[in-house]
This record gives sequence, C-alpha cells and structure tokens, in this order.
Amino acid sequence: MGKIYVDSVKYIIKAKLEANGLVEKPDVIGAIFGQTEGLLGTELDLRELQKTGRIGRIEVEVERKNGKTTGEIIVPSGLGIVETSVIAAALETIDRIGPTEARIEVEKIEDVRASKRKYIIDRAKELLRRTVQEELPDSREIIQRVKEELRASEVTEYGPEGLPAGPDIDKSPEIIVVEGRADVVNLLKHGIRNVIALNGNRVPETIKELARRKKIILFVDGDRGGELIIRNVLEQTKVDFIARAPDGKEVEELTQKEILKALRRKLPVSEIRKIRERARDPDVERLEALRGSFEALLLRGDEEVARVPVRELVDVLGEVEADKIIMDGIVTGRIVDAAREAGVKKIVGVKLGPGVEPEGVEVVVVD
Repeated sequence: MGKIYVDSVKYIIKAKLEANGLVEKPDVIGAIFGQTEGLLGTELDLRELQKTGRIGRIEVEVERKNGKTTGEIIVPSGLGIVETSVIAAALETIDRIGPTEARIEVEKIEDVRASKRKYIIDRAKELLRRTVQEELPDSREIIQRVKEELRASEVTEYGPEGLPAGPDIDKSPEIIVVEGRADVVNLLKHGIRNVIALNGNRVPETIKELARRKKIILFVDGDRGGELIIRNVLEQTKVDFIARAPDGKEVEELTQKEILKALRRKLPVSEIRKIRERARDPDVERLEALRGSFEALLLRGDEEVARVPVRELVDVLGEVEADKIIMDGIVTGRIVDAAREAGVKKIVGVKLGPGVEPEGVEVVVVD
C-alpha cells in the first residue's frame, strides 16, 4: 500500500468491490467522491476531510476478468469510530462506476490503534519488569499497582450480549453507560464500578432493560463522535442524564479528577433537549456559522445588511439601519447601549458580559 496522507490514522475501512464491467482505479475513486458528495453534509464531505487530513488517500486495487471487475478499497480515517462508520455506510450506497452497475460492501473497520496499544502494553510490561527488578518500589507504590491491576481485572461480561461492565451493575440504582471496553476499564481503575459499555452503534436490549428500572447516565467523549452517540442513544432508549468528557478528550484517557468533575456536571436530558431546541433557532445557526471569525452580522428582518469585526460594531451601529445583531463575541454593556440607541431589538452572542442587565433589547447567549 502507498503512503497514507492523514494526520493520525485511527481506523481503516476495508471494502470489496464488484462491477459488472471493466473499470479502472480512477473510475472507482471518481465514483466514491462523486456519489457521496453532498450526501452527508459539509462536515463529512470526503473531499473536505481529505483536505484537512482527517481522511487519507483512498487506495484501490482491481482485478479484471471475464468482463467483470473485482477489487479492494482501503480508506484510512483519522475520525472517531461513529463518523468512520457513517463514511463506511456511505460507500455502500454507490451503485454505479461509470456506466457499469457496481456493488461495494464494507468487510470491516479495523482499529489501527488496537495493534499499537497491544505493542505499548507488552513493551510497558517489559519495561516495568526491568524497572522492578533493577529498582524495588516502596510499599505504597506496590499497593497502588496492585489496586489498579485488581480494578482493571474486574471487567465482567453482562447480559446475553456479553457487554463489558463493572461488577456493581445489579447492585446500583444508577448506571453509567459508556461507549466501549476501554472506557469501562478506565472507570474501574478509578473506583467506579457501576459502568457498562454500549459496544456498538445500536443500543443493546440489555441497556434498554436496565433503563426501564434504573437511572441512566450516558457518559461520552468530548468530541463530535460523543455528540453523535448522544443523538443515537436518545432515539433508542430512556436516558436520565448526560455527562461529557472535556473538549477533545476521550473517556478512556481521563484522570480520576476529570471523571468525577464530568459526572458532577451531568445535565438532565430535559435540559439537553431545551438546549437543542434553542440551537434550531435560525439565528443560533447563523452564530454557529460565525464561530471563530469574531465578526458580527447586522440584519434587517432576515436580510444581511452588514458584516463587521466585533471590535468595530459599536462604531458601525450608528451608520447602518438594523434590527438584529448576531455576533461571535461577548455582549458587553457598551454594545447593548449602542444597539438600543440604534433601534436594534435583538442581539445573539456567545456570552453576556459581567454585570450587564440589558433593558429594551432582547439578548440571547448560546455558550
């Protein structure tokens, strides 16, 4: 296989190809990009993902025989498992390559990190063994090691699906649901024993049955994949609370302090739904599109009349007739005062400045 141009490969999508005619590698790659374009929205557009280094170079090997073509497609992914699975499913929607009927079937999604982790664990054991032989640890260190090994060994298989779980699932009135086995191991290592893994995109019947008689905390990674899992699980079963890892972090890598802080900050699902309803407001969607720009939109009705840096907003307000401001920044008292004087009725921003009490102007903050 040639060089894979991707920042950090986490998964490899492996698919087989069958076409009822003779096709070349460029035909296959063209069909992949062409027939998935616009299918998954801009965030999962293959061309954009390749440009940003989150999807690597797509490799295709074909064999032409008896007027037909078979082959293998390899797609390296630096995305999370949920987004990678969505990309894989999209490949299977391709039904033609050029003028030829074709079929693509994903055989598996390989976790590249699994082999790396095995090497790391084996190498760490070897290094630890040498260290212990050469430098005897004190009694407190030995006790801590024994405790961590014991907790990690407490992973059980729960229910008919054999879900990775801690030993206190039946005892506890409250269950923490995580994505995979590594998450369960990490929580056990830090003394949290009422934890169970989904182990896939579909919510197992065992989790649904537990949800009928216990309170459920869904604990997810602090990334786009975590958000997708929340949506998926809420569509399939009852959940009482949502807890999230810090931004950009996975549950399996959190320290005990980070785990406990995330669980303390869990939100009721009813509050999550309110936040999502607010997020469907078109003004909020416009703000999300502005994120990172530090700019402000001035609108009259639904018509954009000006776009300026937030630092210049107060100076521009007196020159433009607008009734609404959407801004990627903090709504300060100075901005509220200037907006009121200019006849603005509504401001949508990231955060409300300290001590600001808007009067005569509706202020919505979404952070």
